[in-house]
Amino acid sequence: MTTPDRFVGGAIDLGEVKARAEARAQRAPEGGLPPVLTVTVENFEEEVLRRSLQVPVVVQVGSARSEQSEQLRADLSTLASQAGLHWIFAYVDADTTPEIAQAFGVTGVPTVLALAEGRPLADFQGGQPMEALQQWTAAVVAAVAGKLTGLPAGTVAADGSAARSAAAPDPRFDAATDALNAGDFAAAVAVYDDILAHEPANAEAKAARLQAIFLGRLAQTPRSIDTITVADQDPQDVDKQLAAADLQVAEGNIEAAFARLIACLPRDKERVRARLLELFALFEPTDPRVVAARGRMASVLF
Repeated sequence: MTTPDRFVGGAIDLGEVKARAEARAQRAPEGGLPPVLTVTVENFEEEVLRRSLQVPVVVQVGSARSEQSEQLRADLSTLASQAGLHWIFAYVDADTTPEIAQAFGVTGVPTVLALAEGRPLADFQGGQPMEALQQWTAAVVAAVAGKLTGLPAGTVAADGSAARSAAAPDPRFDAATDALNAGDFAAAVAVYDDILAHEPANAEAKAARLQAIFLGRLAQTPRSIDTITVADQDPQDVDKQLAAADLQVAEGNIEAAFARLIACLPRDKERVRARLLELFALFEPTDPRVVAARGRMASVLF
């Protein structure tokens, strides 16, 4: 996640607006709260700054002149409408409200920023596939869990549905947590599979499932073997490279793990590509290490 210093400044004094907004943060919205809105100078304070004291606000600065921007806007609108007011999507038209785009310090469109407490929490530029957007927004919600005031009790969406509590844990995950604590990673994966069978778009379950699979592989690695040294001594052995990359990721040596697998791609493209994609999914889609490795992987494959 990024927190650019350039965010504060421009045509709108965000610090002053935030100070005024805090004083009214707990006022319940009149009528239904729309999960998707278009930002104007008039509603910026109320529906972006003030709202971000309660729930994350995902802001897209875009333009109708950009096909990529329009697709991103449609996808984020869909996700926000399904999010139960866990977060709000606010669209800024850079052509009609350039002063707001300037306040965010945006240099290109589309740019997406997540705001919490009036400050940037994460951002990315350019289009993203729907699955990546699901993971990113889920990560934003998780990052602020318990840190924001939340929407006033009784808040409903514009369609009449009640807001779901972002702080309340999903009880379906309890069995998976118990399994993970017991070291039974296969059982945890089975719980996540069951959730996904009923909710294929559940980003939290998808991310947790990949983490459980990853931990399960690590648990099977013999502690008595120097996995990385063994792999370095036999670069042609794909299984050894896969195991070494897992361990490097666990140790935080992310770039080295990705580089190892990319170098191994010519020896077994399908297996190694699948493992790279699994490891990429453990991180933010906009993580620069992932973005760079995706580019290198594509150059090898295509």
